[in-house]
Amino acid sequence: MKKLLLVRHAKSDWNDPGLTDKERPLNKRGMKNAPEMAKRLSEQQIIPELIVSSPALRAITTAEFFADEFSIARAQIHKEQDIYMASAATLLGIINMFDNKYDFVALVGHNPALTNLAINLCNLDTDNIPTCGLVLITFPFDDWKLISYWTGDKKLYDYPKNSSTEFENG
Repeated sequence: MKKLLLVRHAKSDWNDPGLTDKERPLNKRGMKNAPEMAKRLSEQQIIPELIVSSPALRAITTAEFFADEFSIARAQIHKEQDIYMASAATLLGIINMFDNKYDFVALVGHNPALTNLAINLCNLDTDNIPTCGLVLITFPFDDWKLISYWTGDKKLYDYPKNSSTEFENG
């Protein structure tokens, strides 16, 4: 069984108009939410083997907070250029190329593609995954290439302002 953790990057800072979109850092709330959300996963022993992230600063910084909590070396975070500005179809193509030696991968990216992907993989009932939101999806396959729309089973949907984590065992 393959497991995919979709992570929308934490809240970013828009205060410096001289920065490109790719260079925007996390704001104060984002710097608080990312380690908090990673800790929620760690407390439930939901720890991916690999983190794949957009190269945008806000995504990489989010990924680093998760890596730190999961005791994954920051140097082991795989930066995937195509996640930045991707469509849901592009993200699915990236997932289909994951190495099968990993059974549990976290993908850190951006909206609207991340929300659209989650909706199409497991019929997630939302129109917007909030910043630093998480969706854990399982698939009944041993090969990432077999993952396609409507083949996933949502196990967790959580986000910083959520008061009751929606976790489904099984």
